[in-house]
Amino acid sequence: MPEYIPSPAKWVADQVELYERTNGAEGTTLRDTGMPVIIVTNRGRKTGAIRKTPLMRVADGDNYVLVASKGGAPAHPVWYHNLLADPNVQIRDRERVMDMRVREVSDAGERARLWGLAVAAYPPYADYQERTDRTIPVFIAEPV
Repeated sequence: MPEYIPSPAKWVADQVELYERTNGAEGTTLRDTGMPVIIVTNRGRKTGAIRKTPLMRVADGDNYVLVASKGGAPAHPVWYHNLLADPNVQIRDRERVMDMRVREVSDAGERARLWGLAVAAYPPYADYQERTDRTIPVFIAEPV
């Protein structure tokens, strides 16, 4: 079993630990926003280690929309590159843990629909896109 390496960002590592320790009873919202999050577990492309990231909960039926916003920063988050290297992930949505496979959405119509769902779930995404010159990537996670 690959080693789990917690995020170097203390608040991320703490949130993942709380979310998992309580089986999704606590730690399920982004900091003090009250906005729901899921935990995405993936494999690091360089280390091969297990990585875990809280992301906004954007559901599309049985699927989840993953938005690589990094708060509108000029570069993609590290997990974006991890998902491209290995699209097999595990998603924890409160007490439910599901094996899923992700794909970056390239079709303009599908991306627009999913982006709309994402912004409806977490309105700051629209501001993040305004802050950056890059097109913020959108992934769809589908059950295996």
